[in-house]
Amino acid sequence: MSAVADHPETLSFTTSDGSLAYRDAGEGQPLVLLHAGFFDHRMWDEQTRAFAPRYRVIAPDARGHGASSNATRPFRPADDLAALLRHLGVGPAVLVGVSMGGGTAVDTALEYPGLVRAVVVSGVGTSEPYFEDPWSLEVLGDQNSALAAGDIEGWLDGHVRFAAGPHRSPADVDADLANRLRAMASRTISKHTAGEPDHRLPVPHTWRRAASIDVPVLAINGALDVSDHVAMAERLVQAVPDGRAVSVEDTAHFPNMEQPAAFNALLAEFLEALPPS
Repeated sequence: MSAVADHPETLSFTTSDGSLAYRDAGEGQPLVLLHAGFFDHRMWDEQTRAFAPRYRVIAPDARGHGASSNATRPFRPADDLAALLRHLGVGPAVLVGVSMGGGTAVDTALEYPGLVRAVVVSGVGTSEPYFEDPWSLEVLGDQNSALAAGDIEGWLDGHVRFAAGPHRSPADVDADLANRLRAMASRTISKHTAGEPDHRLPVPHTWRRAASIDVPVLAINGALDVSDHVAMAERLVQAVPDGRAVSVEDTAHFPNMEQPAAFNALLAEFLEALPPS
């Protein structure tokens, strides 16, 4: 393990296609925190502080995000996570993921069940999302248009809109939270160039296979999140043998950042109720 020069608290794991960055704090049962798309491990700062005194908290930057290398050939995030956990010699681990990170958690439970003790998702079902709500389609369309036009600020605005959800204005989002989201997304997007290929490979048939996940699954949804995100998370917990969903009031797509105390309390209750590893 080595320190990443521009992010001293971050370690790196060398792979056959560049390096993967991660944070590793505390001791005990492993708790892996998986960030949303375009962000990085810093979205879990409040959870790292809260849980490192009792758990070994591992928070990686997905390939192409934060301090991790960009992909130069096809890859699957679940394979990267499995390689990291094996490199660290930990598992089975509780995987906690928001949005894209939740999809990676589910993929890992499907592809590497021996490495997974339980799964917690927020604002996502599997790594095969679908969007039907007009609000989602509008925000995603605006983001795509902004990115195609080179309007990075307009693209960043979309992340703040998702933080607000359809029931609030972006102005209702705490300024510090909005700035943190913008800083993380700016760092990630600056690593990529227009027209760069997306090397991610899908894990097949995730919805069809979800019922085979035989570990406890919890969805912690933001009560103000758009209906698409909530519905996908609820579909997942209904598909698995041991699943349930809870909500955090006064937050949308990033409850762990906007309402960390409430999110942490729900996560702690779930962790404490798990059977011994």
